Amino acid sequence: MDYRISDKMINIKPSAIREIFKSLTDPTVIAFAAGNPSPDAFPVEKMSELSEIIYEKMPVLALQYGITEGYAPLIEKIKTRLKNRFNIDSKSDSALIMSGGQQGIDLTCKVMCNPGDVVICERPSFIGALNSFKANGANIVQIDMESDGICIEKLEKALIEHKNAKIIYLIPTFHNPLGTTMSLEKRKAVLVLAKKYGVIILEDNPYGELRFRGEEIPTIKSFDKDDIVVYCSTFSKIIAPAIRVGFIVAPQEIANKIVVAKQVNDVHTNMYFQIMCDLFIEKFNIGEHIEKIRVLYKNKCLLMLDEMRKKFDKVNIKYTSPDGGLFLWCTLPDNIDLTRFVKLSLDKKVAVVPGGTFLADEREISHSFRVNYSFPTDEQIITGVNILAQVAEEYM
Repeated sequence: MDYRISDKMINIKPSAIREIFKSLTDPTVIAFAAGNPSPDAFPVEKMSELSEIIYEKMPVLALQYGITEGYAPLIEKIKTRLKNRFNIDSKSDSALIMSGGQQGIDLTCKVMCNPGDVVICERPSFIGALNSFKANGANIVQIDMESDGICIEKLEKALIEHKNAKIIYLIPTFHNPLGTTMSLEKRKAVLVLAKKYGVIILEDNPYGELRFRGEEIPTIKSFDKDDIVVYCSTFSKIIAPAIRVGFIVAPQEIANKIVVAKQVNDVHTNMYFQIMCDLFIEKFNIGEHIEKIRVLYKNKCLLMLDEMRKKFDKVNIKYTSPDGGLFLWCTLPDNIDLTRFVKLSLDKKVAVVPGGTFLADEREISHSFRVNYSFPTDEQIITGVNILAQVAEEYM
């Protein structure tokens, strides 16, 4: 049969990262391509204890339908924690539980954008968000990045040129894929531009809890006095990714429509894991738990950076130096073909994500690749960096 795929999905390709995951089922492959938290960060014993409580004391609540907005006790704890941790306290906003942060991004675009409207985002940017924008019929305009975040001059130019821009999508803290962090000055400047041109900001902050060095920088949402910012985050990076519990904080009018869109999408987020997140915050010191993760990732990141200084500097591979999060960004010399480099590396059992994956226009040439340091073991980090350097040296 000749299947006629819808216009909105016909040109959407599978996430290259999810496709790379298939190769990671081979235990001999060093998974620098993964975006996974470390298995050592999973609070297995605590979650096991909470499971017993849930099935003993609230099994019907955990197994029955819930309301679309989310489990009320968890929503209140999120609002309290956002106030205490990130100074986010907008009285006109509503907090909603999502099935992972990805759903928050998708539903915000679905609610705000008509087909042909423009979403402005960083170049490069998170592939899951890019695919979501495309699937919702939006046109993506990517703005070049500088060491301290998006180029403000080019952002304003894009806002002037694209009168139908609806969203500025940003990952200001520990950017995926770059690992960099937007400066305080640029955060304030972006908010000023969004207000000036009547565009909302979608602030994606899945990694903000994972700072392991440097000074905290306030979220853009914490400055928002005009209901401009939709804030999106998740429990995936601080408890476990498979639970698929994220959340957004949005102006009430937008939140109301997101609830309707979610009802169409999946009715409500998994009740069992919403309750588990609520109990985790209630019964355990989540700050202490997160601090252990920070120490773990600091050690892994610094190990990787130390190995890169030893190996990459000799073959002229440039790399970012994150203060938190899960990723760093490497750039090859111009004379090395990225596609061949990635293939040769995978042949030697090291998987990285090519930089073109994070571009809206797949025809753009990239010389960069993303590396994850949270998931591999220390031994794999040392071996993997050495192999990547060898591939670069052999290619040259």
